[in-house]
Amino acid sequence: MELCISSSTKLLNKNPCRPPHALICSTSAFSLRNPILLFNHRPIGSLKLLSPSRLIHHLQPLPFPRNPCQFVASASSSSSSSSSSSSSVALGNEKDRLPADIEVKETEEPNSRVRLSVQVPPAVCEDCYERVMNEFMKQAKVPGFRPGKKVPESILLSYVGKKNVQKATVESILKRTLPHAMSSVTGTALRDSVRIVTKFSEMEQTYSSLNSLRYDVIVDVVPQVKWIPENGYKNMNIVVEIDSDIDAQRATEQELRRRHKSLGSMRIVTDRGLQIGDVAVLDISATTINQDEVQKIPSAESKGFHFDTEDGGKVLPGFLDSIIGIQRGETKTFPLVFPESWKQENLRGVLAQFTVECKELFYRDLLELDDSLADRLLHGCTTLKQVKESLLQRFLEMEQTAREQATDNAILDQLQKMVEVDVPQSLFEEQGRQLYGAKLLEIQANVKLNEQQLASLSSPKAVNEFLELQKDNILNVIKQNLAVGDIYKRENLQFSTDELVKEVENSITEFKRQRQEYDEERIRGQVQEILEGAKVLEWLREHAEIQYITG
Repeated sequence: MELCISSSTKLLNKNPCRPPHALICSTSAFSLRNPILLFNHRPIGSLKLLSPSRLIHHLQPLPFPRNPCQFVASASSSSSSSSSSSSSVALGNEKDRLPADIEVKETEEPNSRVRLSVQVPPAVCEDCYERVMNEFMKQAKVPGFRPGKKVPESILLSYVGKKNVQKATVESILKRTLPHAMSSVTGTALRDSVRIVTKFSEMEQTYSSLNSLRYDVIVDVVPQVKWIPENGYKNMNIVVEIDSDIDAQRATEQELRRRHKSLGSMRIVTDRGLQIGDVAVLDISATTINQDEVQKIPSAESKGFHFDTEDGGKVLPGFLDSIIGIQRGETKTFPLVFPESWKQENLRGVLAQFTVECKELFYRDLLELDDSLADRLLHGCTTLKQVKESLLQRFLEMEQTAREQATDNAILDQLQKMVEVDVPQSLFEEQGRQLYGAKLLEIQANVKLNEQQLASLSSPKAVNEFLELQKDNILNVIKQNLAVGDIYKRENLQFSTDELVKEVENSITEFKRQRQEYDEERIRGQVQEILEGAKVLEWLREHAEIQYITG
């Protein structure tokens, strides 16, 4: 039934990337096994700074395979994928010494991307060839030669295959020279973004004809944050709109009324029509008016809709007034216009004809609201005054949390408008997949998904559709994260080791409680990022001019 207007926590979560409570989810695009990390301080939500673990600091060549057959298979795999425009490359921590220097030309490209054009001299290629041949000689079991005995090069080439040796040599050259080529971007290159874009077949041809090698590498680097104006974050003027629905006193009265009603009995109305305070069971249908063709409005149709008239402010404007007085078994037809603020864009401003049949009509037989109901209204209370005070205290805390959350949302929203960032594609995809992972966690928490449903929602197509649909939101989140990270460094903010240890221990305890596997180093990194973000928001709240208005 789409007649209802959401009246819950608009203020609590205006920024969809942030949770409305102190829960931080450990997410990835396709893993839903991680439990929730609990924090006592106010959260940053998915606010995630660029962790040092996402950077490449020191590089080393990939390990040389022990089995030459594995090496050839690896080379063949690279060859078979050469038809693609790029391939990802894994990197280690130390650089192998080369017999000669390689030449590297660095070119900046859009989206915080750098192209490295690498020229490998013949001396390096020869050295790699000799290493490959020596490794094949150690591992290959050539008929007529004892293991480990030197095999003439021509015989070994004939046995292993010249093509396979060539592939393995090109791979060896790449593995040994790539860390050297990446030296200029060490510390700024984003892990998992390094791609050799030259086709493997082209590299084979160059090596075969010239005994040298040329290849291009594309790598995403940490984007630079440009503030407009410079240091503008130091004197921000923030206007925070507080939702008028978030009022502790009114919320207390509504909750007390709800609890009181739950203790009453429902009686059938037999001698009158619907009035405020009643509950009606309705069949509802609607069609468009003044359009070329009359069409049903499926989202407005409902059978057996239980309508509490005290919730009249949460439905389509005019709906309650149009059915006041309706009796059991009666049908009423009336026109209504969907407001321009309606959540379904295709219905905004649409004139519709509603047909409502009243199937059942009830009134509440309520108990007298006095001290005798105190314990039933709120366990442990002995007087009605105590119930009201306890509920009010709860809602005051919620109101303060909502106020703080709205403030943080407003600050983050303004931050992303004050920075210019050339966002690299790998960072966009990573952040988008994190948000999508959080969305899947939320769905799974509310609806038990079977394996088929989960597989469908986790498919590359579903993820890519989300990335495209949420592109602007994802970019804004990244800008917020990078802006916060930049402020943390500029202002030399810090948090205590005790805070970090405590939050990591709390998170690990939660993983153990849910009997889930966990990576302590990953948890520590996540907690550190969240604590850094919390310190930045605390600093910004102290240094900003904040004005609160009621919306």
